[in-house]
Amino acid sequence: MTTGTGPLAGKVALVAGGTRGGGRGIAVELGAAGATVYVTGRSSTGGRSDLDRPETIEQTAEQVTAAGGRGIPARTDRSSPDEVRALVDKIAAEQDGRLDILVNSVWGGDPLTDWEHPLWEQDLETGLRLLRQAVETHVITSRFALPLLVARRSGLVVEVTDGNTARYRGTFFYDLAKSAVIRLAVAQAAELKPHGVAAVAITPGFLRSETRCNPGRQGQGQGTAVESRRLPTPLRRRPRRRRPGRAAGAAPGRPVSTSHPQPGFQ
Repeated sequence: MTTGTGPLAGKVALVAGGTRGGGRGIAVELGAAGATVYVTGRSSTGGRSDLDRPETIEQTAEQVTAAGGRGIPARTDRSSPDEVRALVDKIAAEQDGRLDILVNSVWGGDPLTDWEHPLWEQDLETGLRLLRQAVETHVITSRFALPLLVARRSGLVVEVTDGNTARYRGTFFYDLAKSAVIRLAVAQAAELKPHGVAAVAITPGFLRSETRCNPGRQGQGQGTAVESRRLPTPLRRRPRRRRPGRAAGAAPGRPVSTSHPQPGFQ
């Protein structure tokens, strides 16, 4: 376990989807607060995922450690129940059954998102694959990780999405995936509340991720890299003043930070 002196010293976190983007940022900040962070993803020094990006879970783990925590890379395909079960068993064995924070930040849907066509003109298999990758992976990870939090009657689940309103997000499968993640948080919050565990959905807003700043190769499957110039006008995102991330359903004007203590989190 972590021996640091930060507010999360001694706490154990699992960040699913920590290779790059928001997942990497969250993992590093958890490390800066002193936590031990298991960083999972499919891209590692042992091989890249189908996104064919250069970022790796080992790089993220090193940044977690450099920030003051302890980063532990664990290559895991979150679409595989067997691999996720093995990961959680590993955490339980190494941390004496402890897991305090679960972050579901799996996405990887950019090359699968069709911004130009309505549902009836889109490739069905590509759209269903996006849902499996962006929603089903969250369900699988929670299914096996939640018993560790419930057993301690303490902890926090964080679902990472895009947007905190019911607005249409520009294209069918993207909209469905991001809205579904919010509902995952709502449902988990309801079922976990009697066990002293909290669940929230957060949206990072405009994100200068590795993929956006250096698009590079986005995999060899169907779809193309998302470029801002190709997005429908309502979805074009321009840099703006940084604002704190928001939890879905939070009252207007009340930013929610994952660094704030949650009820039952000890």
